[in-house]
Amino acid sequence: MKIQRQQHTGLLQKAARILLGTFMVFAGIGHLTFQRKAFQAQVPEWLPVPKDFIVVSSGFVEIALGLALIFWKKQRVNTGLFLAVFYVLVFPGNIAQYTGHKDAFGLDTDGKRLGRLFFQPVLILWALWSTGALKAVRNREIE
Repeated sequence: MKIQRQQHTGLLQKAARILLGTFMVFAGIGHLTFQRKAFQAQVPEWLPVPKDFIVVSSGFVEIALGLALIFWKKQRVNTGLFLAVFYVLVFPGNIAQYTGHKDAFGLDTDGKRLGRLFFQPVLILWALWSTGALKAVRNREIE
């Protein structure tokens, strides 16, 4: 019974990881193309770097992380950790969108923008759980 549960959990993790990887690749492509302006709306004004540079470079990072989630089995745990850190690093953009009352991605009210802020921890946990990084950290397998 325990083996079946572990297999089931493994399949769920794999599906969640591939789904998240696909989402990241799609979002990264959006950064570089059809959603570029919307992503620029999330870049905080206080950053001393051009908004387009932030959007394009983060798009490349998202594509790389997404592909790594899907295909780089040897580095799955590290990829999960890097992705979680990436989500923490881009969180100020979500805050800037909320505090600046900027419409993008269908987030056209303060309530929707506020709700988006609570989704970031979900993404962080999703990245950590689906890659096994959460378990590795808990078991102190990370050096």
